[in-house]
Amino acid sequence: MVDSRDEARMDEALALARRGWGQTSPNPLVGAVLYRGDDKISEGFHARFGEAHAEASAIASAGGRAEGSTLYVTLEPCAHHGKTPPCVDAIIAAGISRVVAAVRDPNPVAAGGLEKLRAAGVEVDLGVREADARELNSAFFHAANSSRPWVTLKLALSLDGAVTGAERESGWLTGEESRREVQRLRAGSDAIAVGVQTAIADDPQLTARTDPPPRVAPLRIVFDRNARLSAQGQLARTARQIPTVVITTPSTQLPADLENLGVQQIVAEDLDGALHELRSRGVISLMVEGGAGLAASFLASGFVDRLVIFRAPVILGGGSLGAFSAIAPQEVDRAPRFTLLRTQALGDDVMSVYATRGS
Repeated sequence: MVDSRDEARMDEALALARRGWGQTSPNPLVGAVLYRGDDKISEGFHARFGEAHAEASAIASAGGRAEGSTLYVTLEPCAHHGKTPPCVDAIIAAGISRVVAAVRDPNPVAAGGLEKLRAAGVEVDLGVREADARELNSAFFHAANSSRPWVTLKLALSLDGAVTGAERESGWLTGEESRREVQRLRAGSDAIAVGVQTAIADDPQLTARTDPPPRVAPLRIVFDRNARLSAQGQLARTARQIPTVVITTPSTQLPADLENLGVQQIVAEDLDGALHELRSRGVISLMVEGGAGLAASFLASGFVDRLVIFRAPVILGGGSLGAFSAIAPQEVDRAPRFTLLRTQALGDDVMSVYATRGS
């Protein structure tokens, strides 16, 4: 029977899972803890793609103490041979008497672990902190049922909702803590995208500058209908070190100077086609960082799953560029509404994370 202790221990497992951030894709983040009564025996998490799963790590640390214990794990233990042996076999061999899992594995190849455990006489409980476990691996769960990437739209805004001032000069709206959080979000994404106007105006690197760095550097994407990306910019000049893609219309030919630098081209009729092509290339999670026109296109098309707003304590005033000025007018009673998932103070800035309808 599930009680508050189970929830607290699953919170420990979720915190452990987050330690694999940026290192496990396309695998999910998973954490596990072993308890016997009120005594914590061991813990583990999936630290890197191809390495030991969380359950196996916790069991190895526990040794013979695992017998008769309860395992708390954020995802159903796998029942198949992949890069590592099935976790359910290790659980049964260790003599673990109870398994508490947050959520089922959506991958049909890996699923079925709970049934195998029950058949071996292990007590199983499912659904403890399920919503938190799903949110932690939202892109992984989305990939099981969708042919497009999970999309996070990130915007940095002033208090009056602008992305830049009247002079359209580039510069930091948000403070250092917000910028560190953006780097962390990038590290957990398979790809980072901007519009070509942002690429030209800001000359960004679009890299994840974290310690440790992500296992695989996120793919850098520029939505660039007419291939206007500058060959002198950072994205083009470093394209052979960090893959860089421009997404163009079918009638656009990639300029020779970009091609010679290693910039790749994806041809798509529309945004939907571009997202499907990215998914077919292994992009499970996509972080879109602007500008305003690209944000409007993603929102209008219904392709945003999470909206992350960093609001800075400044007012840019008349003539500034509103973040949502390119979106068609909406009446209040018909405007789409978002669900606030969480807020976090980052220095003087405030980060808000919203879910869109149906996500």
